Amino acid sequence: MITLFIIVITVFVSIAAFRNRQLMNQLIFYPPAVRQGQGYRLFTYGFLHADYMHLLFNMFTFYLFGSEIERVWQAILGKEVGSIAFIVLYASAIVISILPTYRHERDNDHYFGLGASGAVSAVVFAYVLINPMSYMGIMFIPIWFPAFLFGFMFIAVSVYLDKKQAGGINHLAHVAGGIYGILFTVIVFLAFADINLLSSFIDQIHIRSIGDLIRFGY
Repeated sequence: MITLFIIVITVFVSIAAFRNRQLMNQLIFYPPAVRQGQGYRLFTYGFLHADYMHLLFNMFTFYLFGSEIERVWQAILGKEVGSIAFIVLYASAIVISILPTYRHERDNDHYFGLGASGAVSAVVFAYVLINPMSYMGIMFIPIWFPAFLFGFMFIAVSVYLDKKQAGGINHLAHVAGGIYGILFTVIVFLAFADINLLSSFIDQIHIRSIGDLIRFGY
């Protein structure tokens, strides 16, 4: 229910901003405005999207992984603690994931940022940490990798693309969000369930053949 609630809010705000340019300008991440005291933009940008495809991709990905993380966290940490922790993860990841970008672009009067990708990355990597041998892939491409390998590949590619400044996408936010998602999840499970997820992550990885590293087909 929390996942769906976040999706509904994000869709509502995004569509409203599509139709109201003034609202978009008021909520979007714009470093000079943040520097002048509009710190709320470090959060509100995460509910905006560039277009309907951007919105659909982010929210579909969030639904797939967020609903599972929400279920697992409530089951292991308890419904109340699990729910609060999940909300805090998503909300704080919006802010944390954009901070490296703000540091890099704080004096750039031409930079604008929007999208939930950083927070979604945090949720995806929380899933990777808990389920390292689940298979993951890219939409519409019939190639699958175990989650731990997919995660490493995703980070490596994102770092490379960030250096190339490719595609007008904030790859740095993906990296920051993913790393934050892992750290947050490790701390929460250690603090509230006395579970060492790093140890569990390593114990779950078993590679017996090439078929454990890559699979083809749907």
